[in-house]
Amino acid sequence: MKLNLTAKIVIGLALGIVVGLILNLFAPNLFEPINTWILVPLGKLFLNFIKMLVVPIVFFSITLGVAGLGDPKKLGRIGIKTIVFFIVTTTIAIFIGLGLAAVIQPGAGGNYDIEGASFEAQPAPPVIDTLLNIIPTNPISAMAQGEMLQIIAFSVFIGFALTILGEKTKGIHNLLEQGNEIMMYLVNLIMKFAPYGTFGLIASAVGGLGIPALKAMSLYFMVVFIALVIHTIVTYGSAVAVLGKRNPITFFKGFLPAMTVAFSTSSSSATLPISMTTAQKNLGVPKAISSFVQPLGATINMDGTAIMQGVATLFIAQAYGSDLTTAQILTVVLTAVLASIGTAGVPGVGLIMLAMVLTSVNLPVEGIALIIGIDRLLDMTRTAVNITGDAACAVYITESEKKHQSSAN
Repeated sequence: MKLNLTAKIVIGLALGIVVGLILNLFAPNLFEPINTWILVPLGKLFLNFIKMLVVPIVFFSITLGVAGLGDPKKLGRIGIKTIVFFIVTTTIAIFIGLGLAAVIQPGAGGNYDIEGASFEAQPAPPVIDTLLNIIPTNPISAMAQGEMLQIIAFSVFIGFALTILGEKTKGIHNLLEQGNEIMMYLVNLIMKFAPYGTFGLIASAVGGLGIPALKAMSLYFMVVFIALVIHTIVTYGSAVAVLGKRNPITFFKGFLPAMTVAFSTSSSSATLPISMTTAQKNLGVPKAISSFVQPLGATINMDGTAIMQGVATLFIAQAYGSDLTTAQILTVVLTAVLASIGTAGVPGVGLIMLAMVLTSVNLPVEGIALIIGIDRLLDMTRTAVNITGDAACAVYITESEKKHQSSAN
């Protein structure tokens, strides 16, 4: 029986934990050479692959996402309400994740010291400087240096220009789409190496840290999972009840088939046809609204990803004993919201976007080693959360348009 990628990564995670514990508890003398020549190279290679794709994926996905919105003057009330809904719920999601991580502190007390990831936390610049520096003076330099907020801002402007110029820049738009296709192919290709990278990263972390590493990863899993559940039930449930005038239980029951597919595929894009059909048939969303809101949501509405990025950033900061300042927290919120908007709906891209968020607050990307194996399991859950948010928005738009049509008549 051929195993799918998720099963392979779970096996890699389990084997990494077992091998790491055996080396830590029973063969500590063997750990150093095995870690140096096998485990670290496996993990390092996978991390380098991820870092290689960060800048081009951010540029392509956000530029195309903005260009795909259409002329802002012609978006109309549905477009504006949809975008506002997505931005507000994504912001709520990141605050839920950060709040739980701050209270539970899953990364505290682990005495982490991942080889090659040592760093000195630098004070964040004043908030006003951060805001002013969002606009790059040299976008090419920003890309070369990995200045993520500047890259996002530049991408937004390019996407806006493509929208306004329309047919005049169709060739550039097609080129960007082809570039994005190449990046998605590379992501899928790199994710095939994920089971081995997961094994190396987890075995190295557990072998060097022992039981405390397992405890910390379990706490991280718990915090993200609780945040996802809270956001789904409270935020989406309230939106459906208050804005959509629907029974939340009926909503979740009707949309369950699509949530199940999303959980198994870990891909919002792959689930899109089923989620649209389910929303139209089971939730009574008109086809016109469903066809606009849900594809847009699959592109820019990634609340589950935002929660993961917030919790993971605070977890890694705690693991390395770094206290984030208020300015850095605000940077995490801003970057995570923008990153989730630009995150493509395919498995594995969330980790690449996490690398961007970590970079924005001077945290080591190598900290991903602590969460990468477990994150694959969480990816399945947060994909189900992402598409549920799209459906909740579609229900809200349906109800609000009904009122608008009634008042117009």
